[in-house]
Amino acid sequence: MNYPDESTYGNKADIISAVEFNHTGELLATGDKGGRVVIFQREQESKNQVHRRGEYNVYSTFQSHEPEFDYLKSLEIEEKINKIRWLPQQNAAYFLLSTNDKTVKLWKVSERDKRPEGYNLKDEEGRLRDPATITTLRVPVLRPMDLMVEATPRRVFANAHTYHINSISVNSDYETYMSADDLRINLWNFEITNQSFNIVDIKPANMEELTEVITAAEFHPHHCNTFVYSSSKGTIRLCDMRASALCDRHTKFFEEPEDPSNRSFFSEIISSISDVKFSHSGRYIMTRDYLTVKVWDLNMENRPIETYQVHDYLRSKLCSLYENDCIFDKFECVWNGSDSVIMTGSYNNFFRMFDRNTKRDVTLEASRENSKPRAILKPRKVCVGGKRRKDEISVDSLDFSKKILHTAWHPSENIIAVAATNNLYIFQDKVN
Repeated sequence: MNYPDESTYGNKADIISAVEFNHTGELLATGDKGGRVVIFQREQESKNQVHRRGEYNVYSTFQSHEPEFDYLKSLEIEEKINKIRWLPQQNAAYFLLSTNDKTVKLWKVSERDKRPEGYNLKDEEGRLRDPATITTLRVPVLRPMDLMVEATPRRVFANAHTYHINSISVNSDYETYMSADDLRINLWNFEITNQSFNIVDIKPANMEELTEVITAAEFHPHHCNTFVYSSSKGTIRLCDMRASALCDRHTKFFEEPEDPSNRSFFSEIISSISDVKFSHSGRYIMTRDYLTVKVWDLNMENRPIETYQVHDYLRSKLCSLYENDCIFDKFECVWNGSDSVIMTGSYNNFFRMFDRNTKRDVTLEASRENSKPRAILKPRKVCVGGKRRKDEISVDSLDFSKKILHTAWHPSENIIAVAATNNLYIFQDKVN
C-alpha cells in the first residue's frame, strides 16, 4: 500500500484545517494551512429564487497568521490555523478568534458602504492642506460607496504557550476564553493581551515522568465556571474554577475501563481522544477517539452511555495505519442543533452520521464526483473480506490520503460543512 504525499493535491497551503459556523449560521469560516481565513455568507432568500436559500458565497478573505521563527529555540512556527471560534454578535460587526500553534488573534470583520468626503484639513486625495489657504469651514458628508468587508486584528494574545495550542474555547460569560496546549490551559480576558491565568498545568517536575498530554478542551455552554479537557490516555476531566484558581484537581473524571479482549500494541494510541464537545444542552459530552465516538452523561463517570463505531473495519489495518502515521490523525466530531444526531469524519472522503434516537447510522462521501448542485448523496458501504456487493467498496481500496478531519453543523438547521483536504462541501437537507 503506498500513500501519495500531500503535494499530489496541488497547493499544500490550501488544505483546510478548521471549519466553524457562527452562532446564527449565517456565516461559515474556514482556516487553512497557509494561515488564511475565508468567511462565507449565506445568501438571503428572494421570491424568485426560493431554492437558493442556503447557498454560501465568499464574504471575506484575509491572512490571519504568517510563518514565524523562534530564534531562541531554533523552531519554525507554522502559519496553519488550528482552530476558529466565533464570538456571539453584539453589534453590526462580527468577531472571531483564530489560532496557530502559538498565537491567538481576535479579528473584527465589518462592512463599510459609506465614505466621508469634504474634509477641512485634507484635500480629496488625503494630503494635508496649507492652513493659510483654508478660508471656510465645511461639514464633511458621508457618500455611498461599493460595499467593502474589512477584517482588522483587534487583539493579539501571544507568548503564553510553550507547546502547541490545540484548542480555544469562548466562555459563556463572553468576557473570557481559554487556550490549551499539550500541558497547560490558560484563561484570558478579551481586553487583556499581556497576561493570562494558568488554570491547568499537568507538566511534571521531571519531564521523563510525563505519561499523558492534553488533547482538547472546551467550556460548558451555560456555566462559566465549568470546563472539560481530554487526554491522550482516553480520559476526560471536568473542572470547576470555583474550587481553586489552579484546577489541578478535577471535579469529575470520566474513563471507560479497557476491554482486556481488545488489548493490543495499538490500544494506547487509538484510545487517545482527539476531540471533546459539550452538547448544546450542557448535559452530555461527546468524545472522539481513533475508532469510536462516545457520548457521556455528566452524571455518570464510569462509562459512556453511548458508543458508536466509526470505522471498525480498520481494526485489522492498524499496523499499516501506524506505519504511514494515519493512526495519529485527529478527527473532530460535532452535534446537530438539537443534540439528536452526531457527525464525524473518516477516510476515503467518507463521513459518518449517527442518529441517537433511532440508532440508525449512515456513511456518506464528500467528493467531486457526487457534488453537483442538488445531487442527492448515496449512502456508502465498506465490506471486509468475503464477496463484495456491487455498491460496496472493499476496505483494501480505501484511500487513506483523503480524510475528513474537520466538519461543522449549522446551529439550527440541517446544513453541514465538510472539509475534504482542500475542498469545502456544504450539504443540506432536501427541501421539498
